Amino acid sequence: MKRMNASEQRPLDGITVVSLEHAIAAPFCTRQLADLGARVIKVERPGSGDFARGYDERVRGLASHFVWTNRSKESLTLDLKRAEAMAVLERLLGEADVLVQNLAPGAAARMGLSFEALHERFPRLIVCDISGYGEGGPYEQKKAYDLLIQSEGGFLSVTGGPGEDQMAKAGCSIADIASGMYAYTGVLSALMLREKTGQGSRVDVSMLESLVEWMGYPLYYAFDGAPPPPRAGAAHATIYPYGPFPTGDGGTVMLGLQNEREWHLFCEKVLLRPELAGDERFSANFKRSANREALRALIVETFAGLSAEQVIERLEAAQIASAHVNDMAGVWAHPQLQARDCWREVDSPSGPLPALLPPGRNNAFAPRMDPVPALGQHTESLLAELGFAEGDIRQLREAGAV
Repeated sequence: MKRMNASEQRPLDGITVVSLEHAIAAPFCTRQLADLGARVIKVERPGSGDFARGYDERVRGLASHFVWTNRSKESLTLDLKRAEAMAVLERLLGEADVLVQNLAPGAAARMGLSFEALHERFPRLIVCDISGYGEGGPYEQKKAYDLLIQSEGGFLSVTGGPGEDQMAKAGCSIADIASGMYAYTGVLSALMLREKTGQGSRVDVSMLESLVEWMGYPLYYAFDGAPPPPRAGAAHATIYPYGPFPTGDGGTVMLGLQNEREWHLFCEKVLLRPELAGDERFSANFKRSANREALRALIVETFAGLSAEQVIERLEAAQIASAHVNDMAGVWAHPQLQARDCWREVDSPSGPLPALLPPGRNNAFAPRMDPVPALGQHTESLLAELGFAEGDIRQLREAGAV
């Protein structure tokens, strides 16, 4: 496989992003901007920093969330409750292209950092505000965390087991990830727009709206008062067979059928029961879904005499989609990720760590894969770059502003 040339120019080289960020949504957005070459200056509270730094110590003493979303950034500590720190931020924004923030609702505006206030002073500055519910409406000031948005956005109503007490959250922060992705693409589109107009603009990203966009299928399935998709555990709610099935060696195989041609092949080459293809109970997807318990029993009966690998061999021979049910160790060692050379090494305060290349590779440039910063690691160098003399920096430290 052709290696990417790290010497080539990246799309966002020369773009400076200032981020007042914590947790996941904004850091995930800005890390991806850094992947494309942007200089990301992460403003953190002196002494404690982004509270995601303290979520756990699973990565050689560092927090797993923080390592994932904060490589390739510079950490600047500022106590924005102090006028001296706000003066530093003002000077920093004068050099910036983008401001990203996901502070508590209304906090940025109270500090004079609304788009309207900043646009007067910095007309080319792009401002990206990420919040739980967006500006306006009765939920504007409501606190929002990922699981709460999964609940408000209807995700929990379609995820988990069939019982009323069996709802389940996603195993990762999907509402944060969704809003981080829309913030990322929103900033990119605002940069493109600025090339045409010469003016900065505001990107207003709501976690709720981001997740509800991803809920489009169940929303339309339940359109006009129709019953919503039932919770079906790890199986698909409305397509069958599509989900996990146990095998005789104690393993589990995930498989999925999408059309009638595959159903006939599945009966003939996997179950070795071609007569089932014409069984009236299973002759269309909606019938298979309605009679899934009876069909599941037939599939489990066949798979009971086979190992997981034998089942996968039959599925592959029939060109039926299948997958292993990997745990995290299995993903770290995944042969496809190894074969495609997906892992790189980045530095951190705890030493070198593996990091996944950003998806969506471009053959013209290598993504930026720089260290995860220690808290305040770049404070003095950034202040010096902004024109602060040693004595000024000392005074800022003594005042507790940095």
